[in-house]
Amino acid sequence: MPTNKNAAIRYQTLDKCFRDRRHKYYIEDLIDKCDEAIYYYNGIGGVSRRQIFEDIKFMESETGWCVPLERKQDGRRVYYRYSDPNFTINAQPLTEEEATQLRSVIIMLNRFKGLPSNEWGEEVISNLEWRFGLRGKNENILGFEQIPHLKGLNFLSDIIDAAINHQAIRIIYRNYKNYDNVRNVIVHPWYIKQYNNRWFLMAYDAEANRISNFALDRIQEIGIEENVDFISNEKIDFEHYFDDVFGVTIPPDDVEKIQVVLQFSKRQYPYIVSKPIHHTQKIINDEECILSVELRPTYEFTQLILSFGYDVKVLEPETYKQEIITNIRRNLQNYDIMQIDCTSQEQFCRK
Repeated sequence: MPTNKNAAIRYQTLDKCFRDRRHKYYIEDLIDKCDEAIYYYNGIGGVSRRQIFEDIKFMESETGWCVPLERKQDGRRVYYRYSDPNFTINAQPLTEEEATQLRSVIIMLNRFKGLPSNEWGEEVISNLEWRFGLRGKNENILGFEQIPHLKGLNFLSDIIDAAINHQAIRIIYRNYKNYDNVRNVIVHPWYIKQYNNRWFLMAYDAEANRISNFALDRIQEIGIEENVDFISNEKIDFEHYFDDVFGVTIPPDDVEKIQVVLQFSKRQYPYIVSKPIHHTQKIINDEECILSVELRPTYEFTQLILSFGYDVKVLEPETYKQEIITNIRRNLQNYDIMQIDCTSQEQFCRK
């Protein structure tokens, strides 16, 4: 029996009823209590008599908790309670199913060992392994794409602490597009986001009155500004802040959303359908491998389109199509293609 959220709520509710010596809980009472508990958490009730009997059967089984449940006769009716009033499923060893689920979680968490600011995580992992006897073999069966020696990771812990503790920080920042441009700025850390194996800080720059985006691998130094009052984020929901873009760059306000229509090659199309490039992705013509996305175009999105090479063609809008063509022409200038005339280049760009 899979332990989903509703099942967990029912088990906890039944456990509480079975331990209660002040009341007699008949099957109708157990149904009502479980229904009330699920309604409280989900806003939707509906627990059947059969479900409660199945739950009791599971709790009494070896797969469950082997609960010492008594069925006490009361006239023609039966009420339920533990023979041991001190028994509770919360004090019992993990079930086999719970142990399997927890073992999977530990395997996943182990992939984050050694990362900055993750010492607390390593302690939790070790405690779980020893507390529940789940240490077992040190099998490496799950992999995440990560760059362990990425520059700037050493600042991640301090930035997280500053954001949690509401502290302003001073950043020495070098822009790679203009390497000689070094900024010394005080910002208020609001949000940390990972994108494309890199970490980015979204922070409020009071002097410029805007939210700035700082790549951690471009930060040279950081320091806490004790004498600067922290400006809290009270308006921006970062869970949806990036909905209209691809990547982490938020374009200026005058850049509006556009519908980009793309035609993919037949070999690439199934991958794009199974893993959409943006949450607004819609299929326009399945046979012709045409789909669309609606967003505010950014540098990251343009780089994504170019990365598909000849497997994608921008159909519209015309302005964005010309932007892609311009980028392709610039790319061709990196190669010795003097023998290719303009006509050939145009044909290449249209493929």
